[in-house]
Amino acid sequence: MAKGTMRYWAAAKAAAGTPEEPYDAETLAEAIAAAVSGQGRSDEFERVVGRSSFLVDGVPVGSRAHGSVVLPEGGVVEVLPPFAGG
Repeated sequence: MAKGTMRYWAAAKAAAGTPEEPYDAETLAEAIAAAVSGQGRSDEFERVVGRSSFLVDGVPVGSRAHGSVVLPEGGVVEVLPPFAGG
């Protein structure tokens, strides 16, 4: 398992109730599942994350399966919800 930081932006940050939190996961799919099932998380958070794009250490995940994206130790996952006009 790798440990790092998940950063939330815009609507994801509002729904999470925090700008960032630690992850302890092997893959992006595991980190997302842990974040969504976190204590006190709303259905809105799950909805926003489900529509979000992700960067891992600044590299777009794109259409890769989240289970195939291995997270690095000390990495940063950026959760980017859809923005107006984009």
